Amino acid sequence: MTSATPDLEIDLLRALVAVADGGSFTAAADTLGRTQSAVSQKIKRLEDLVGLPVIDRNSRILSLTATGAQLLVGARRLLELNDDIIRSLRAPISSGTLRVGICEDFVPHQLSRLLLRFQRLYPDVHLNINTSLTHELIEAFDNDSLDLVIGTKQFDDRGRIIWREPMVWFAADDFQFNLDRPVPLVLLREPCMYRDLMFSTLDAARQEWTIACTVSSLMGVQAAVEGGLGISLLGQSFIKSNMKILRVPDHWPPLPKTEIVVLGQDNARRDLAQPLIQFLIDGMKAPATVVV
Repeated sequence: MTSATPDLEIDLLRALVAVADGGSFTAAADTLGRTQSAVSQKIKRLEDLVGLPVIDRNSRILSLTATGAQLLVGARRLLELNDDIIRSLRAPISSGTLRVGICEDFVPHQLSRLLLRFQRLYPDVHLNINTSLTHELIEAFDNDSLDLVIGTKQFDDRGRIIWREPMVWFAADDFQFNLDRPVPLVLLREPCMYRDLMFSTLDAARQEWTIACTVSSLMGVQAAVEGGLGISLLGQSFIKSNMKILRVPDHWPPLPKTEIVVLGQDNARRDLAQPLIQFLIDGMKAPATVVV
């Protein structure tokens, strides 16, 4: 006897998530390694399956319908479960302790959730996590206090790049951005690549600036920016819902992408380090929230 409730297909749900995350069929096709036409057909099959449209085709900007937005929430949960099951079947059974340093600005809004999922998948792997600024983690790594460091690329070429994301200027939602006055900056203490980049960018744009606040952690940057003390510059994933990305003048030099690197991958136990690194990379490819 055939069930009256249709079964959702994983590859169709993956197409929906890719379209929502990428904001277009073209971006989704690049993510999935398929043609734009193939992605469009998957979305059409999904709509036929649920009996309702999931994409608003009357809008100039790609957006989800109310059904699509509701389905997206469940799709993320199912994909997460599916991928975790596959990983657990393919992964060798490993056990041991891994001392890991992770910089504060690495997927700040998702890290706790990702680490919890990893520990459920690998219950015999004990992670000793240390979060701090990258230069402090590298110091600990060089002193043999850490096996693995995941941090922002510093002034040298150490480490293997595993992720890139846009850097942005940002401020509190209600911050008044007045370029006729010196721009107030919220800075991390030295040494800091973000700090140096702010100075060099504004100097090249001949924009006057002033130091409004210097803090010792990224949580301090968040608090100072949220309090309206000034603007700052970090990777886009750091931006919270009560902050805004600033539209800066065209003559300001474009910002590079921030790069996340891993150190110690070749020296740490590969059976422990490699699953963690790959797991975090996969997690970064699946944002926790999407504006639709």
